[in-house]
Amino acid sequence: MNSPLRQTANAADASRGSGRTILLRSGWQTVNIGDVAHTPGILRLLEKHVPEADVVLWPKGLDRGVAPMLRRRFPRLRIVRDAPQWKNPDPRPDDPTVAEAIREARLWLHGSGSGVNEPKDLARWVEETGGRPYGIFGASVGVVIGVPDQKDAVIGPELKRILEGASFVFTRETRSLAAMREAGVTPRLAEFAPDATFALDLRDEAAADAVLRSAGLEEGRFLCAVPRLRWTPYWEINPGGSIAPEEIARRKAVNDRHAGPDHEKLREAITAWVRETGLKVLLCPEMTYQVALLRPRLLDPLPADVRPKVVSLDRYWDLDEAASVYRRARAVVSMECHSPIIANANGRPGVYLRQPEDTWKGQMYPDLGLGAWKIDLHGATGGEITDRLLSVHAHYDEALAQVRKSAALAASLQAKAMGVVARTLNASPAA
Repeated sequence: MNSPLRQTANAADASRGSGRTILLRSGWQTVNIGDVAHTPGILRLLEKHVPEADVVLWPKGLDRGVAPMLRRRFPRLRIVRDAPQWKNPDPRPDDPTVAEAIREARLWLHGSGSGVNEPKDLARWVEETGGRPYGIFGASVGVVIGVPDQKDAVIGPELKRILEGASFVFTRETRSLAAMREAGVTPRLAEFAPDATFALDLRDEAAADAVLRSAGLEEGRFLCAVPRLRWTPYWEINPGGSIAPEEIARRKAVNDRHAGPDHEKLREAITAWVRETGLKVLLCPEMTYQVALLRPRLLDPLPADVRPKVVSLDRYWDLDEAASVYRRARAVVSMECHSPIIANANGRPGVYLRQPEDTWKGQMYPDLGLGAWKIDLHGATGGEITDRLLSVHAHYDEALAQVRKSAALAASLQAKAMGVVARTLNASPAA
């Protein structure tokens, strides 16, 4: 009997040459497992709901081992060999150039993320294909990253043209739908389809086994905790970038002002978790820079009786490894948005401590019935976070039922959206 992976490969073999190629624009960066997760999430959705499609991925970046990880799970995936921002270091013979992929594809698909990225590349698609269709799946629209509690959408003329020219626009939360209405944007089809991360199924169980062994953790008997600064320090991650020195100084000042109080609240919840449940805690990153926060901001200041039950990961990790560890945890509490979603995709509850600079993507939580697990960190107390976290632990069967319910809703909305993707692909003229 064929394995599911072999059946997938067989389906891809059959679809190759069918003329139904999707050019997927995704893979925005690899310094964040949340950004990495968008791509395998949408690849799984396409595999399940649009099996006739042959997918070519045009990434912005697939370093840090992400390309091999995707190839293992999606063995028939083709990746463009000459993306301007990331040169494919190990192309397969069937990996096309960007120009070849554009000529071949019948549909351009923009994956999940904060905003519509790389608009010049989309303009190239429209120009070179004579107007073949394009669509957006599971993205936020109108957000400005880092603006505290942004109230008004920012949709300029170029973005308006893109949105209104799309065959479909599926936003990852309902706030973006409202933003388009407020800005007078009228796409042909605009609906809510959750971030593709909710469909993630990548795992590395052997790597998770090793983490649990080295940290002395038991499956189902530990909490994962993720820190965050108000402003991601991209000036350190990508030195020589476009951020002006005075803006860097302003962002550093914001981080310095809030890092202490923000992490103190998380430490209060960690302390209560250890003392009241007797269970351990794994401190872990969602982004590369957060490895340097784990000890000084979370572990070292903990009370002496708590510290022995808390373990800090001393490195950044791969998405599939993190997903498998989250799957073994009892719960995840995170100041980053996507670790709780990765936990949800693996059947575990996740509490999101949202900071006001972190856009309105957090609206995904109430949209999917997870509003009780989204806490606005700036106005919350450590006690309120503790109560919510301990409630998840105390009423665990109910928490798991809520995870299943929200996951089913996300899957239903994504399946409906993928039906639109399939119809658009199949109605598009052959390349």
